[in-house]
Amino acid sequence: MRQHTRSTALNASRRTADLAELEACPEVDVLVVGGGVTGTGVALDAASRGLSTVLVEREDLAFGTSRWSSKLVHGGLRYLAKGQVGIAYESARERDVLMRVTAPHLVRPMPMVVPVHRDTGLARALFVRAGMGMGDLLRVLSRTPASVLRPPRILNARQTTRLLPGVKTEGLLGGILSFDGQLVDDARLVIGIARTAAGQGARIITRCSAESITADGAVLRDETTGRIIPVRPRAVVNATGVHADALDPGIQLSPSRGTHLVLDAATLGHPKAALTVPIEGSTSRFVFALPQPDGRIFAGLTDEPVDGPAARVPEVPEEDVDFLLTQFNRALSTELTRADVIGSFAGLRPLLRGDEHSSNLSREHSISVAPNGSVTVVGGKLTTYRAMAEETVDALVAAHRMPAGPCRTREIPLVGAASHEELDALDAPRHLVARYGTEAVDVLSTAGGDPALLAPITRGITPAELRFGVSHEGALNADDLLERRTRIALVDTDRDLAETAAKEALAWGEQTEA
Repeated sequence: MRQHTRSTALNASRRTADLAELEACPEVDVLVVGGGVTGTGVALDAASRGLSTVLVEREDLAFGTSRWSSKLVHGGLRYLAKGQVGIAYESARERDVLMRVTAPHLVRPMPMVVPVHRDTGLARALFVRAGMGMGDLLRVLSRTPASVLRPPRILNARQTTRLLPGVKTEGLLGGILSFDGQLVDDARLVIGIARTAAGQGARIITRCSAESITADGAVLRDETTGRIIPVRPRAVVNATGVHADALDPGIQLSPSRGTHLVLDAATLGHPKAALTVPIEGSTSRFVFALPQPDGRIFAGLTDEPVDGPAARVPEVPEEDVDFLLTQFNRALSTELTRADVIGSFAGLRPLLRGDEHSSNLSREHSISVAPNGSVTVVGGKLTTYRAMAEETVDALVAAHRMPAGPCRTREIPLVGAASHEELDALDAPRHLVARYGTEAVDVLSTAGGDPALLAPITRGITPAELRFGVSHEGALNADDLLERRTRIALVDTDRDLAETAAKEALAWGEQTEA
């Protein structure tokens, strides 16, 4: 695998140095605004082509939609159901890149089961099975081997309940088993992309906003000090997702809210596969109960249009909770109640405006060049971030006639990536390897031999990981550590247990850099 050309560590001192360098030398090839999966993907693509690149993010990496997904790297079954074969194939192809080249340490196969009951209806069951067969054909066409993602198959009732202990047994005929990719954490993917971009020479600056963008340049604001920093980029990329219209009024968006509930895995009998339930009245929409490595389950997903300005942190409305509980209870032996919901979160999809309901709007992305020369990229999905970034950089290179090399991101592994054989051979705890890949040994070294720093605080997260978040992953405050470097804050009681450890890790970071 290719060696990174610079350090991939992001921290407070590097941020200070990058800002000082930008003030002293404001000329830059590419300024990327937005630190989600799309923006970091663009920064990595541009930097790896030899373009001097700066990414600024008003809050923190993965602060917005990129941390509120279903954590699936999927092949696009839903798009096949709508006849959108092109989007589905792109998803399957990019899933293959993630699972086998760029992030095999962060993506693993996820078994998914659609239970079939007598009242399911033969037509619907056949439709779902046919769709999964088409999805498997796309897996073959994208050259993903069966050793990575196994083909779908039919289960009998006993096999179904073995994988889904909580499923309703009355009238259960069996199930339809398929496989897709699951991220250990969507925010960790974004952080990995950003750090890989830093290794290619990009400057990744969080807590820094773009106050204005004109044909003559851009004005940045350091949100920690209020300092104004004028810069002169040759090209600007607007990758701010649902807020893209604030920088480019020509963009028309129809944000869609996707809500998930957080459950304890015991509530569903500790399932070994994702429960997949077709939504009543729809042939292309499903809800998923997705088991997580920490013993939680993320149960979603809604798809509701959002009126008015997009919130920075969307709230979960009561009707979304009711909708999800109702849909899941159709397939469960013991009904879920609100008492079973220990947390929740919602994200906003930046869909292009149309006349249809948000669930029917296209998930295709759009790349446009504004009159001031800035390039805006919106839409798309987490799975296809790399392809979106490639097209975006192609567009800005063409629009501004910039000399740049060819796209290389299909072959550049993210920090921590290695083959499964290499990962299995690492002398490090398996739970660290699952989250950090080859960098698990660096997390261990952060502990400095102190066993207390490797003792779990809650949900398996250790103080050493919080320290690593400060020294290598750009965390600047407790929220960065608890909400995005880890997902401890999804459940209030877990956050309370970890708050002190997060503050201690930040204090350690200040002492280390002093």
